Amino acid sequence: MIRTDGRWTAGILVGGSILAAAGFAWPLFAAAVPRDAQGAVPIVAFALVPALVVALALTLDREMYTAKTVALLGVLSAVGAAVRIAGTGVGGVEAVFVLLVLAGRAYGARFGFLLGLLTIAVSSMLWGGFGPWTPFQMFACGWVGAGAGLLPRIGRAGTRSAPRSRPAARLEIALLTGYGIVASYLFGLVMNLWFWPFAVGSGTGISYAADAPLGDNVASFTLYTLVTSTLTWDTVRAVTTAVGIVLVGPAALSALRRARLAGR
Repeated sequence: MIRTDGRWTAGILVGGSILAAAGFAWPLFAAAVPRDAQGAVPIVAFALVPALVVALALTLDREMYTAKTVALLGVLSAVGAAVRIAGTGVGGVEAVFVLLVLAGRAYGARFGFLLGLLTIAVSSMLWGGFGPWTPFQMFACGWVGAGAGLLPRIGRAGTRSAPRSRPAARLEIALLTGYGIVASYLFGLVMNLWFWPFAVGSGTGISYAADAPLGDNVASFTLYTLVTSTLTWDTVRAVTTAVGIVLVGPAALSALRRARLAGR
């Protein structure tokens, strides 16, 4: 395993995420008729695979060196995969987001990012759900976990310790609940974007038009994601995540933080 400086690691991961974001947003910047887009998607998807490998390798730096941390990452990835598989077929239910948010909060952005990547990888392997969508899901869930680790700290500045007062603990759960709701909608938004050009036939008010101005395509995509995902699947995901964080968040955060301290 190669040791990397934390700042370089963070910088390279940010760069990789920017490249991945470009992969999600390609319909807004690359002209392609839906037929051509459908043929191009596997190429775009598999182009993200090297970025995923690099992200995994670089994230396993000094913070991930202890055997206990690696073991916990494996256990949580397996739990997340099992939760995701159990929810398959239930429209919009993504209880795994509860785990990603809480673990990212307790262990930091890089751990949350890795957990998101591995959860999708393990669940896809066990469920047989690998496809062009898998690299996109891995990055999107990685971002969900990482975002939770980047939220403002409540309690001692610069630490991941639990808030020292009950009001602060409640404020933290409220913060994570709000983040979980926003992340649920953003996840649906970015996952819709990459396959939108061929998901709808041409000539409708929500169709992708290769020769249309950027503003027109943004408006068409906004309407498309609103009627096909935001009001249904994404809302169910947001409610599931919010309820899960409120119900299990305090106890789960305490357990995760105790495990983190024990692993030092």
